Amino acid sequence: MFPTATYITRRQKLKSEVKNGILLFPGNGESSMNYKDNWYPFRQDSSFLYYTGVNNIPNIYFLIDIENDKEILFGDDPTPEEMVWTGAVTPLSILAEKSGIAEVKSMKELPAYIKQQQQKGNPIHFLPPYRSETTNELSNLLNIPVGVIEKNKSDAFIKAVVKQRVIKTSEEIKELNKAVNITAAMHTHAIKNTRPGKTEKEIAGELQAIAIGGGGNISFPIILTKNGQYLHNHATQAVIEEGDIVLCDCGAETAMNYAGDMTRTFPAGKRFSSLQKDVYNIVLNAHNSAIAALKPGILFRDIHLLACTKLTEGLKAMGLMKGDVQEAVAVGAHTLFFQCGLGHMMGMDVHDMENLGESYVGYTDDLKKSTAFGLKSLRLGKALEAGNVLTVEPGIYFNPFLIDSWKTQKKYTDFVNYDEVEKFKDFGGIRVEEDLLITASGSELLGEPLVKTPEDIEELKNV
Repeated sequence: MFPTATYITRRQKLKSEVKNGILLFPGNGESSMNYKDNWYPFRQDSSFLYYTGVNNIPNIYFLIDIENDKEILFGDDPTPEEMVWTGAVTPLSILAEKSGIAEVKSMKELPAYIKQQQQKGNPIHFLPPYRSETTNELSNLLNIPVGVIEKNKSDAFIKAVVKQRVIKTSEEIKELNKAVNITAAMHTHAIKNTRPGKTEKEIAGELQAIAIGGGGNISFPIILTKNGQYLHNHATQAVIEEGDIVLCDCGAETAMNYAGDMTRTFPAGKRFSSLQKDVYNIVLNAHNSAIAALKPGILFRDIHLLACTKLTEGLKAMGLMKGDVQEAVAVGAHTLFFQCGLGHMMGMDVHDMENLGESYVGYTDDLKKSTAFGLKSLRLGKALEAGNVLTVEPGIYFNPFLIDSWKTQKKYTDFVNYDEVEKFKDFGGIRVEEDLLITASGSELLGEPLVKTPEDIEELKNV
């Protein structure tokens, strides 16, 4: 946990933003894999954790009663019989004290407290749930049909949480640097130890061990594939072969649930082919150009379009695209090769606060998310602020299904040389991703630098 004052200050700021009513934070419960008592690894809700610091304790709720100036942690300590299975567990009263929470009550007292506040006409604010179990709990607790829970989420609560969590403090930056450094260690291992004859899952398992050894776990399921043309292709039993290029997108999460998220693409053997290196350098140029342009006040959507322009310039130089570069980007012709967004916010969630809604986290009332192919996958478009933490991850993906479809439709023929693109249908995909902090004047790389030029990657592979 952070110092007690951190959580007290966070809650004070939150109350000053929302101003009235009950702020309800459901903690996560255990989630079963294939039968009731066989659970997935427990992961506490991020907003609950942000405001309480109470981690690794399932089935608890936190409540802020603004009118009555009360903060209450609802939960029950395990019985001696239950501790047969778990061992000693820190009492909730001790955890509450560390968080600066004055009261602890049994979970059985929560329904009556909520009902009393509803009878008084006090609004009950809650964030949109992302687990069906939580939706059902809220439905029963608040006497709201399951089907309309989403409609009853609190806009004021969401906006207040986003406003606060989106600006990272020095304490959080320290945790994020830790997460990114563990992530970099995972990538270093992947680059050095991926070789022909190993399977994707074999390597991914080694990377998850590094994340767990770092004190937490992976921040999302590891993407490690020789088929990088598919954006989120998780590890399979596919055998790595000489000549393959391997895309590894992985991240570690610290014990305090702060995330890292990086991507490197590297040869299965000791060196890139000249063609692989050419495509890699196009991606790297777009990546570096985007980072150089980061600063407070600039729309991240414009940074995305800058990266798209750099990718298009490179693809045109290789003969895969043609025509006016700006026009090609404006109509979306580049999305044949770059189908997703340039990056996303990162923090206690690898896609920070995504469960609260992209319209709140990545956009504003005045800047709406596009519905166009490519841009509709851009999770972050709004103006950047000092204290934001985000990823920058351009890529080039030669997806054979998309190529065949658009060629048949004769789509963007003024900008795409389909005869040349045909030659790349078995190429794969390349992505480069790093994690950045927006500063007062620009940006700062999180974590220790990890190799990212083709030459440095080859040197690491050949150590």
